[in-house]
Amino acid sequence: MIINIKGEELVLSQQRAIYWTSKKMLIISDLHLGKGAHFRKAGIQIPVTLNTADLNKLTALITEFSPDCLLITGDMFHHQMNSEAELFRQWRLQYPLLKIILIKGNHDRLKPEDYSGLGIETYQKELLAAPFRFIHDQPELTDEYYNITGHIHPGVTIYGKARQLMRLPCFYFGKNCAILPAFSVFTGLSKVKAEKGDLFYAITPERVILIDQVK
Repeated sequence: MIINIKGEELVLSQQRAIYWTSKKMLIISDLHLGKGAHFRKAGIQIPVTLNTADLNKLTALITEFSPDCLLITGDMFHHQMNSEAELFRQWRLQYPLLKIILIKGNHDRLKPEDYSGLGIETYQKELLAAPFRFIHDQPELTDEYYNITGHIHPGVTIYGKARQLMRLPCFYFGKNCAILPAFSVFTGLSKVKAEKGDLFYAITPERVILIDQVK
């Protein structure tokens, strides 16, 4: 799905990512690397393959779009360096020329030397790249920048004619702010409080589809 925001072409990928065409930038949110290992350490059995699946999905996106930059709007790592974060280190070696930028989220607690060792450029609060502000959570105040955020893992419910329903991850675009779906499959879905004119782009198994806007 290709849309236009503030005069810029954005490609909404079925793989839960946005590609900013003019900047050759791939944008994702809430990767939560290491979440499975963090839970397993607490005695909760989570499949190791979840983290590998997310990295494989990221590889497919880089192959498809050939971005110069990968930008993560927060929660790249779920907690601290662990075995799954080490998997990312090995993955990173495949793309030495890829610039990676992280806008820190509430789960990003690695040491500065850990980020630099992985070749990741970090921003504590936000990154301004006109016409967009990249930030983890939606700011209360608005200005001339259009906010692109993550954090809440937006989902939308689709109802069928026979009363069946399906909850799907989605991209949300409001008047002043967009919210990306969580990139990781190991996340829940949250309902977004929408206003008239807001748009939801649901991610189905086949494609990205526009859901009727709030009337």
